[in-house]
Amino acid sequence: MKRKIELLAPAKNLECGIVAITHGADAVYIGANRFGARVAAGNSIEDIEKLCQFAHSYSAKVYVTVNTIVYDNEIEDTKRLLCDLQRIGVDAVLVQDMSVLLSVEELVLGANSINTDNTVSNTNLNPSTIISKLFSIPLHASTQTDNRTVEKVRWLHSIGFSRVVLARELSASEIAEIHRAVPEVELEVFVHGALCVSYSGQCYVSQHCFGRSANRGECAQFCRLKFQLEDAGNNKIDRSRYLLSLKDMCRIDNLEQLIDSGATSFKIEGRLKDAIYVKNVVSAYSQKLNEIIKKSGGKLTRSSLGNVVYSFTPNLQKTFNRGFTNYFINGRNMGISSPDTPKAIGEFVGRVKEIRGMRIIVAGISSFSNGDGLCYINSDHELEGFRVNRAENNFLIPAKMPQSLKAGMSLYRNNDIQFERELSRETSSRKIPITLILSETDKGFCLKAKVNGDSDDEITATANLVSEKQDANTPQISNIVRQLTKLGDTPFMCTDVNFEPSDFNRFIPSSLLAGLRRDVSKLLTEAIAKNMQRERMRVQTVKENSLTPPPKLDISYLYNISNHVSRKFYESCGTDNVGDAFELKSRVSRPLVMQCRHCLRYSLGYCVKHGGKRPTWHEPLALILPDGRRFPLEFDCKNCQMNVYAE
Repeated sequence: MKRKIELLAPAKNLECGIVAITHGADAVYIGANRFGARVAAGNSIEDIEKLCQFAHSYSAKVYVTVNTIVYDNEIEDTKRLLCDLQRIGVDAVLVQDMSVLLSVEELVLGANSINTDNTVSNTNLNPSTIISKLFSIPLHASTQTDNRTVEKVRWLHSIGFSRVVLARELSASEIAEIHRAVPEVELEVFVHGALCVSYSGQCYVSQHCFGRSANRGECAQFCRLKFQLEDAGNNKIDRSRYLLSLKDMCRIDNLEQLIDSGATSFKIEGRLKDAIYVKNVVSAYSQKLNEIIKKSGGKLTRSSLGNVVYSFTPNLQKTFNRGFTNYFINGRNMGISSPDTPKAIGEFVGRVKEIRGMRIIVAGISSFSNGDGLCYINSDHELEGFRVNRAENNFLIPAKMPQSLKAGMSLYRNNDIQFERELSRETSSRKIPITLILSETDKGFCLKAKVNGDSDDEITATANLVSEKQDANTPQISNIVRQLTKLGDTPFMCTDVNFEPSDFNRFIPSSLLAGLRRDVSKLLTEAIAKNMQRERMRVQTVKENSLTPPPKLDISYLYNISNHVSRKFYESCGTDNVGDAFELKSRVSRPLVMQCRHCLRYSLGYCVKHGGKRPTWHEPLALILPDGRRFPLEFDCKNCQMNVYAE
């Protein structure tokens, strides 16, 4: 059986979701009006339903994020949302809070369990059993559940999750280790977009400082702030910089490596990004995956249907980015952070050769347009930018001359007007290639449509036409082909029309042929949807395992337990360190607010373990905000991790 590969794209809204599908995504993830980890990217049930209908016509999937922690007074709202999502046919729900999992019987039925005959009983069933019987939507463990070990992934799968979204920080070898240990669970990995410096789900600093919980979708982006680094004696170790701000992830050149590691789904971050961003990034990754699949010798295939024709050339450098890193995919490496600025830099376009009055002369081969946005790092290591008022080849006349710009400085373009104009138009067409077969029947004719492709699933549909049979006085084949292949705005494109018998010579009025074409198109769309339902049922077949304790955590609030249902779940698993979520605590003494694989000791060249210089400072080090708040650092070298505390 061929291995299906999925490109998973973000959808800020219905428009972005449709754009993602038409540009090559196999699936999209979108937030509902509540409980998604991007509070600013919510959508109505009606829009999500429309997106499902559009996506399913290409056998593409729609996943909905219900991945915030839930409070007790929100349980009923969560229940209603889950029922709505099941009703409209979404393909999976991304979950952080175990209340959504633990008792789907409590959330969906308001009962403790259900028997095989769908009658309620008091028997305490495994949550995975409940899900397989009641809840037809597969559940995916969000990256917010902090999925970085074999132990955690095995436990998540045992309690009913069909897929686990792995921590961004994992290397290819760590992903491979998890796949070998738990081969039956689908592994989803991030490949592109913004990076959180803390392990997802384990960041409490936004809540601590600003009362805005990252686990509630309200992150205030503490990691994009400027800090001073001091040692135990209040000695300044480094100038004030954006020491926790990371570059954006880009793993387009590592996709084959991730496939070999056992990953199934390749996720693009960006539910706050616009349609132009989605078009560009999805197209780039889709084309790259197609190249990999083509040379796989038939071992790999895309998980959705349809071929995309593009009218532009994607370029990842031309849309929002802070500079790129492949992060820890091959282990720890320098250059993953962006300490000079947390803002978008864009693509390098040349160096300032000379400044003549109001003219900037650029040395390089890039072309410019009126309205381009350019930026540079000034001599104080700060990002500055300007708008090009008029471009004459490599002569640029800015709207206002930046005073700090000097000859020799590198220029970057973070707003390419020409590229944005190009992408604001229709830039792709996605069609499913099919073969049509017209045959005679006892009562007239039938038209069979078959989806072409290299999938193991054969998808066909047949429409019948009751009609008298008339021999044709003149050749009809060309007219029949012309009428049957007018597929217009359907998802289909006919690549071949066959006739049975091969010497077919019947006259069929064009109006009847058009009706037959419409009928078979509708039936084929329904057949694609039914095939998706069969696949979902295969995914939902989970083992009935006894509940086992989750990985033990030293700090109780790291479980993110924010309601009585979630508490009940962890207690039933035998957890002996059940505590309230950080968001429910009025005060925590010296809390652990971030856990980071990014390490300042390493990035500054002072990690002896990795060949760096021996530090001359006195620890503990601390990050200091401009308002004086201190955040002591702990270097956990055993686990190669930096912990951030709050005073």
